[in-house]
Amino acid sequence: MQTEILKLSGMSCETCADKVTRALKAIHGVGNVSVSFAANEAVVQFDEKMVAKPQLQAALKEAGYGVTGIKPLDLSRSGGGSCCGGCCG
Repeated sequence: MQTEILKLSGMSCETCADKVTRALKAIHGVGNVSVSFAANEAVVQFDEKMVAKPQLQAALKEAGYGVTGIKPLDLSRSGGGSCCGGCCG
């Protein structure tokens, strides 16, 4: 499994975050999804053998949102043991 952080555009409320979550989880091969309206980002875990990054972007575009950047989740920033790789370290 691969985990990426998607920087998003177009979200204006928590309902948007829910819609983004549903759009990403509908893709076969996507596992955990955590969307933050406040940070305008989604942390997405997916099987890279089944899902390509352009599929994630296409699903979000179809749902009405944009992707302004994609980067791998860096677990080394958190000391390795936190929940999401950044908030607790």
